Amino acid sequence: MQTRSLVGSIPLDQIRYDERGLVPAIVQDYLDGTVLMMAWMNQESLRKTLETGDTWFWSRSRQEFWHKGETSGHLQHIHTIRYDCDSDALLITVEQVGDVACHTGERSCFHRLDGQVVPPPADTLSQVEAVICDRRDHPNPDSYTCKLLAGGDNKILKKIGEEAAEVVMACKDNDPDAIASEVADLFYHTLVALAHHRVDLRSVYRKLQERRR
Repeated sequence: MQTRSLVGSIPLDQIRYDERGLVPAIVQDYLDGTVLMMAWMNQESLRKTLETGDTWFWSRSRQEFWHKGETSGHLQHIHTIRYDCDSDALLITVEQVGDVACHTGERSCFHRLDGQVVPPPADTLSQVEAVICDRRDHPNPDSYTCKLLAGGDNKILKKIGEEAAEVVMACKDNDPDAIASEVADLFYHTLVALAHHRVDLRSVYRKLQERRR
């Protein structure tokens, strides 16, 4: 991805840095909203970030700048930078190269829950996709999802057709609750089809982002 200058997109001199001259920066995946990491920036590292289009942070322990991914190759290409209502925190959405942000090799630094390694939550569709993929990879004969997957395209696509028709009927009836329910069913069965064909939901998100641009 080609870097681009973002200078002027946020007012460097209006960010409220703490007594050490630092501001916390939360980094989030631009596609599914997963929180990837938190690090510190000062005015100069924020300027470097804006100028290069990649994240630059300030290391409190080493007292030096660090370019995220410079040694690992897991760069973070900026999509947006926002600051909060008090101007004392940053939210940065990125395309994470290699889908790894943590030095441990995990996707996110926030991968621990009750002492276990648990992927952090993303958007609802991504969470449902993760459950469906788990059912695909670890079949349970009592699972409706597993029964659909075992039936292959014939069963899966038939259900998509049925659910699409239900969405049409709910819209024709102008029933908001029914529309929401039927669209949820259609989303779910479409995710089953994606999992069956091993198409990542993020690939769909990328297509939507491309069309949005």
